[in-house]
Amino acid sequence: MSRLCVVVGGSRGIGQAVASLLAEKSQRVVVVSRNLDAARAAAASLPGADHIGLNCDVSSEQDVQRTFEQILRECGNVDYLINAAGISRDALLARTRPEDMMSILHTNLLGTMLTCRASLRSMLQNRGGAIVNIGSVVGLKGNVGQTVYSASKAGLQGFTLSLAKEVAPRNIRVNLVAPGLIRTDMTAALDEDELKRAVPLGRFGEPRDVAHAVHFLLETPYVTGQVLLVDGGLRLAS
Repeated sequence: MSRLCVVVGGSRGIGQAVASLLAEKSQRVVVVSRNLDAARAAAASLPGADHIGLNCDVSSEQDVQRTFEQILRECGNVDYLINAAGISRDALLARTRPEDMMSILHTNLLGTMLTCRASLRSMLQNRGGAIVNIGSVVGLKGNVGQTVYSASKAGLQGFTLSLAKEVAPRNIRVNLVAPGLIRTDMTAALDEDELKRAVPLGRFGEPRDVAHAVHFLLETPYVTGQVLLVDGGLRLAS
């Protein structure tokens, strides 16, 4: 059965891989991105028909509300929500500008809270649904130079587990995927040859690796409130 899947941050990286996999599985996908052209281009590239791209600044409550009202009006109720939008401004805390702190927290943490809240109306009308939030292994183990980013992803874990408890009686499942070193734009500047030595599986992951984990959690009806690491064993090496 085709489901309506909203992929926030679906125009690139992990989000794009998730959107692509869901479309291959015959689901209808709404790609949400800050950039409208990027969202539309990503939606147009997906296999199948009836996918759309919308722009939204997830850090803005009004923008999130507007976007989800448009989705409800034009596409119907949301079955699946995937929150893959995220930014990183790496720096030691003493050198991190307050505006960068706010930008990271508003996008990575507050944005997910707002989209989850906005999607619940649809899922309650559907009498069920599933949400997967994209965290990070550094939210569990920390990392030098990523204090604010780590805090935003650790906050996502607590938020996900709490929301899972709140909405489980309404047949809505909420889980978190915590990727490690994944080959995306965000990691393009890193020294892959050096860093992969710390990964027990000996390589960076691909966005598609994370997408398969997301799909598993969306489609598995008796799993909620879980944190699934997709890190090649990196957490074991900490």
